[in-house]
Amino acid sequence: MTITVRGKVGVAGVFCHTARMCGRARIGCRYPSAGRAAWLLLWGLFFRGAGAVSAEAQDEPKAVVDGGVPTLRVYTNLLQIPTLVLGLNHELIQKPIGESRFSVSIDEGPWFRATHVRQAGEDPIELSILLDTSGDTAVLMPKIGDALSELARSSLRPRDRVSVYVLDCSLIRSLYDAPADSGSIKKAADTALESWIVRKKHKESCDQNLHLWDGLAYVETDMSKLPGRRVILAMTDGQDKGSKHTSDEVTNFAQATGTAIFGLDYAPMSVVGIPTMGRHGAGMYVPGGGGVRGGQDELIRVSELSGGVVTTTSDTRSLGLSLREFVTMLRERYIVEFPRPSNSTAGSHFMQVRIANANYFIRSSGILFPIPDPTLAADPATIQSGPSRAPEQGTRKGSATPK
Repeated sequence: MTITVRGKVGVAGVFCHTARMCGRARIGCRYPSAGRAAWLLLWGLFFRGAGAVSAEAQDEPKAVVDGGVPTLRVYTNLLQIPTLVLGLNHELIQKPIGESRFSVSIDEGPWFRATHVRQAGEDPIELSILLDTSGDTAVLMPKIGDALSELARSSLRPRDRVSVYVLDCSLIRSLYDAPADSGSIKKAADTALESWIVRKKHKESCDQNLHLWDGLAYVETDMSKLPGRRVILAMTDGQDKGSKHTSDEVTNFAQATGTAIFGLDYAPMSVVGIPTMGRHGAGMYVPGGGGVRGGQDELIRVSELSGGVVTTTSDTRSLGLSLREFVTMLRERYIVEFPRPSNSTAGSHFMQVRIANANYFIRSSGILFPIPDPTLAADPATIQSGPSRAPEQGTRKGSATPK
């Protein structure tokens, strides 16, 4: 999970997190504003102006001429963290979890009960779909236009926004930040795959100039300019064959921009004639296959550290179900709300999310929020948020490995 922090003093921060009940999470690195600006600029230059994102600084308090009348000023203080919660075998949970059971801990500080928790429900989704034609998922491509069209009809809503990319000889963007219209999504997928289908028919090849991590980095950069809760669905087998960027860079940028990456992989049927599906996670694979193939561990790591998970489908008959369950996972994510830490400081932090009286697979996405203004904190008229009303940081730091 990533939380980017900016404020009056111009200090930017990044919290990078993955967690499960009683498990450990990394809340990544906070960068000086100049360093982070340079980092984002490099991404923009690499993709020739595709751009990058930085958090909006908190508005400066403006002078108020009140003639001696007391003035109430309200400042942003609550954080809302999209959090994926699945069963231990990564199955969907049938019964909603009560908000009183959610707690958070930062740097192994005292556990603090979440102020409010709800499921995302019909909240708008900002979705980018990346179709990788270079690996095993190529089997699914001839039917993907119809499958995505049906997904738009059955699961997406008019307020959702969709972008479509195809990773072929180059990266093709055929739809960008458009309403989730069934016809438009099908046309975008079919159009972008045309050249690949022709080459496949004639058994022709091409020199691919972008690979998986570069393609994901481009999509992340494109999405960083868009508002809302950003999600990438990467239909790929997780194999990378020569990207300029590493999976760590993709992970860090996803965390810094609050982008959750979900993977959809293809694996042959384990039982003849029976389509299957399952989900990977933290070194495991559940029903429908014989284990994690080489390279998938990196895709799993990228997905989980950004707040997502990897799903596997066996053929086009289970593809539609896999896509619908992907959207269901998004709508059933929990929005965990709590005040920013009462003693928040610049640096790298470590976060845990706990759900009482049960064991769950928990992964959280990112958010942007302003750093506390030190002049306001020193103002005797400011009501401070102490540990009784907000989490308190501890002293422990974590790793960037999903637990």
